[in-house]
Amino acid sequence: MMQLSSPNSLSNSKIQGRSKVFFGNAPLNSPLTNTPSYMPPQGRQDTFAAAPSQGIPSTPPAQRPGGGPVYPIYSPEYVKAMAGRQVLYPVQPVLKYIKAQWSNLLITNRQLLDVMKDPKVKLAPGTAGTLYISEQENPQHVYQELRHSLTPQDLNKVQIRTLPPAGPARNDLNPPGLLYVPHPYVVPGGRFKEMYGWDSYFIQLGLLKDKQIGTAKDMTDNLLYEINNYGTILNANRSYFLTRSQPPFITEMVLNVYNQTHDKEWLKQALGPIENHHKYWTSGEHLIQSGPAAGLSRYYSFGEGPAREVVQGEVEHGKNHYDRIQDYYKTHKIADYDVNDYMDPKTGKLTPAFYKGDQTMRESGFDPSNRFGPFNIDVTNYAPVCLNSLLYKMEKDMSEIYKTLDMPDRAAGMDQLSSQRKTRMNNALWDDKTGMYEDFNTKTNQRRFYPYATMFFPLWAGVASPDQAAKTMKNLPRLEAPGGLMTSAFHSGNQWDAPFAWAPLQLIAVKGLLNYDIPGAHDSAIRLSNKFVNQISKSFYENGGIFEKYNVQTMASDVSKGIDFGYSTNELGFGWSNGTFLELLDVLKKDANAKRKPNSPFALNSSPFKMPAQQNAVG
Repeated sequence: MMQLSSPNSLSNSKIQGRSKVFFGNAPLNSPLTNTPSYMPPQGRQDTFAAAPSQGIPSTPPAQRPGGGPVYPIYSPEYVKAMAGRQVLYPVQPVLKYIKAQWSNLLITNRQLLDVMKDPKVKLAPGTAGTLYISEQENPQHVYQELRHSLTPQDLNKVQIRTLPPAGPARNDLNPPGLLYVPHPYVVPGGRFKEMYGWDSYFIQLGLLKDKQIGTAKDMTDNLLYEINNYGTILNANRSYFLTRSQPPFITEMVLNVYNQTHDKEWLKQALGPIENHHKYWTSGEHLIQSGPAAGLSRYYSFGEGPAREVVQGEVEHGKNHYDRIQDYYKTHKIADYDVNDYMDPKTGKLTPAFYKGDQTMRESGFDPSNRFGPFNIDVTNYAPVCLNSLLYKMEKDMSEIYKTLDMPDRAAGMDQLSSQRKTRMNNALWDDKTGMYEDFNTKTNQRRFYPYATMFFPLWAGVASPDQAAKTMKNLPRLEAPGGLMTSAFHSGNQWDAPFAWAPLQLIAVKGLLNYDIPGAHDSAIRLSNKFVNQISKSFYENGGIFEKYNVQTMASDVSKGIDFGYSTNELGFGWSNGTFLELLDVLKKDANAKRKPNSPFALNSSPFKMPAQQNAVG
């Protein structure tokens, strides 16, 4: 049976902690005289000690300085002090690992019984699990399809059930189960053994970089299938995700496939689901109807009550995520919203409005942070920068698709919609004083100052003017750390805040900066790419795997001590980190060749992605 979390064939031993993983003749846990020795934070949480110069020292290690000055992480001095101080780690072993992981993380019908065993929820003893299918799907067709992949004994263990019609009956189905999709797909890894909405985009980018066009198209077709059969692109293909979506990247995925296949008939068939998905995000509860942000969109889950995967799957020290929030509410003052809206002051119980906010926060993908107030619970009262940037890009992409299919009138209509969205975003979300796009609170009619990596989404989407992009770039010191771009400038105990970094936000920022021909943008993009590529390579060197998130202040993959809410594990695999690594490496390779740097480890005419001897690389 496939092991989703296992390292590739290059490793022949455990990867728990600092395990012995060998490349060539050197064990990866051997002492390294030139391993970065970063100092821990001193005093305030928003400071970090600049590391001493790295590389093989010219003097004995004992005579090296113990550290450098301490700068606030917001300051230009901090970023300047950290620039170029990291040891460069070899990327060739990482590339081999990623290549193998596409197969390790691939789900076909042969792995169905394994995938139906969901580590996030508890099933009755001896139960294999349930496979739910759309009411539009033919059960006999699905059965015959499985028959070709499973043994009769295994096939008898699969319970195929047709979903009830859309509505309250779908809110929390019992028993929970896997949702059928017709094509193979790549999962993130670890306990995430299903296909996720926005993860799939970054995974697809990696698949295309590794020339796996068939699987990249399969994943896109699965998401189009979800729109047609489940009403939207789902958070993931489990029954308890039926009531919420995730940040929309579907048009980017469709165009990525089309640019490889040039299949206009397939593109035309994709158009209906794309239009329906755009409608999902721009009408009903997702559309902001009044106030300064009217016409923009918001996240909104149609689910009610606690999220099933949280109640059973995020339990630590005897308490789940909700228990810990209740404790926090009872012991802390909340200034960002009225806590009585979310916890009954008489009973001390969390309210239906809390669970609505909690499920909606999970639709946003940022689960959790304090970006929309503590634990993102106030998210339904915000017009988010990220979502509206994605919808602007979706509208621009749809216009391109219409033009490709010779539908000029529809293209013109979509251009008008994207132009209106851009105007509304600049009016409601842009703050010229801070030089950032900020989430807009529709209840207070104010922008929320919370420096967050989503400030680069408008650059990625092309919403920002060159002047706005230049001002946004000046905020980089708020988030930049030795290993890349922190998610936010604040330490909240949530995994989507400082000091943690997530691969998608690195790529969005880098690609966003590269969209603008303004002073410093290209150099900043290259610097961030170098940092995060090195972050992943360093962690891989130490642990033998790639993870879903990193502490980029300490350049570590052990994140458990800094996470108090949600889940504190760091999952191994990892789909979107793999895809982002390949994309950023491609950015560095193109830069090296454009500047004719023959000695660069990323140049095409150097030994493929191996560090030159003069770099004193590890390994």
